[in-house]
Amino acid sequence: MSYLMGIDVGTTGTRCIIVDQEGHVIAGATGDHAPISSPQPLWAEQDPEDWWKATTTAIRQALALAHIDGAAIQGIGLSGQMHGVVLLDKDHKVLRPSLIWCDQRSQAQCDWIHQKVGYERTIQLTCNPALTGFSAPKLLWVRDNEPEVFAKAHTFLLPKDYIRFRLTGTFASEVSDASGTTLFDVANRRWSVEMFKELDLDPGLVPPVYESPIASAHISDIAARETGLKPGTPVVGGGGDQAAGGVGNGIVQPGIVSSTIGTSGVVFAFSEKPVLDPKGRVHTFCHAVPGKWHIMGVTQGAGLSLRWFRDNFGNVEMQTAFLTGGDSYDLLNKEAARAPAGSEGLIFLPYMMGERTPHLDPNAKGVFFGLTGRHQRFHVIRAILEGVAYSLRDSFEIFKEMGVPVRQVRASGGGGRSELWRQIQADVFGREIVTINATEGPAYGVALLAGVGTGVWASVEEACQATIRVVTRQKPIKANAATYDTFYPTYRALYGALKPHFDRVTELVI
Repeated sequence: MSYLMGIDVGTTGTRCIIVDQEGHVIAGATGDHAPISSPQPLWAEQDPEDWWKATTTAIRQALALAHIDGAAIQGIGLSGQMHGVVLLDKDHKVLRPSLIWCDQRSQAQCDWIHQKVGYERTIQLTCNPALTGFSAPKLLWVRDNEPEVFAKAHTFLLPKDYIRFRLTGTFASEVSDASGTTLFDVANRRWSVEMFKELDLDPGLVPPVYESPIASAHISDIAARETGLKPGTPVVGGGGDQAAGGVGNGIVQPGIVSSTIGTSGVVFAFSEKPVLDPKGRVHTFCHAVPGKWHIMGVTQGAGLSLRWFRDNFGNVEMQTAFLTGGDSYDLLNKEAARAPAGSEGLIFLPYMMGERTPHLDPNAKGVFFGLTGRHQRFHVIRAILEGVAYSLRDSFEIFKEMGVPVRQVRASGGGGRSELWRQIQADVFGREIVTINATEGPAYGVALLAGVGTGVWASVEEACQATIRVVTRQKPIKANAATYDTFYPTYRALYGALKPHFDRVTELVI
């Protein structure tokens, strides 16, 4: 029997899963990454070699757990964290650590792009404004601040595409991940000649782009020896983690939307055409479904906020989980459930890594507002869960302005596994939240794409229809929804009141 493999190069680790041709996950393994390096405030870097080591570990472990060898893998799909910049020299050696998606150092380069190209024209050319999280501003930061490094740059790759190169020896990308570079003509699904010209960047830096299910490379002999895979196994284009997660969640038709809480949080909607937000608050990217697009709003510090609390104030939960074999996040959720909806007026702004939707502000900071002597630890934990849900609601409000239909919301990611966090989302959004049988997100999505690319299914839509179904439903609790509707306007007003102070604090610490 033949199987499909999905590989997702995430922020904290690389996940590899093996799927049979009916869509069942038969094995999965994760190779851990070293913690994000932050040499200065707003900086976030990782070593691409670390991704490769994690990938080889995950592949070998997944094959062992599935009790199969690499020859049984019919096709492979790749996903990964978007926007990261990997620079290679002419000998294909990495020149510096990758500036990853949450790196916020390039505001000056974003401002320069908008001045040089024009804010509205940048959106017209790429469907999005230039943001610090995106790739082109990072490239320009290297050019401006490390000219000796940039002078040696021969190739720019996104994280998953660097892993593709290590697996296959081939330089290639695909339309969904390329959409987040500020160098891609999203509407026409090709690199933007105009943006390269305006920014004085060499188009030769970037690889060819393909539609996501297309087999764009094959496993090399060298990689086969390192991973246990079979030489010549096809590797499809795959997708950026959000588009791949969209496929893995079955977001391949209008009206079905996902709310994903991982390190970041994403509200993701399918679109038949490239619909734009003229204010640039949400992103319009190519979908991993050929000829389709997606619209998404992003909360930079979603699950990251809860992890920050756990790592700094959750020693009891972590020790208990270690001793019992439980999950520290489950224990935090039980603690949060002790607090009522609204956390008795304690409101959390989850801007711990700046913010994208709706503020596009790298200087935004995390805030607890309304703290009183009555509040206890469980209020603080619940306020974090609620603050992330408020931030995700901002995206739904923008979708409403844009006329994007929403008839079903599918919860996924680590936050989607929490019954409490799902209920908070249902109450804050005022919508039913469902979960599906597929829980592997991006890795599952690219495994399905590999199946389409190798003929298991005729289309991405057919693959999702054959494998994905709803398994749980949670409706809003009316009293809780009313409470959140009361507090949400205050949540929204806090950013405007604090923005000048966010900017000033940034000036003081940098």
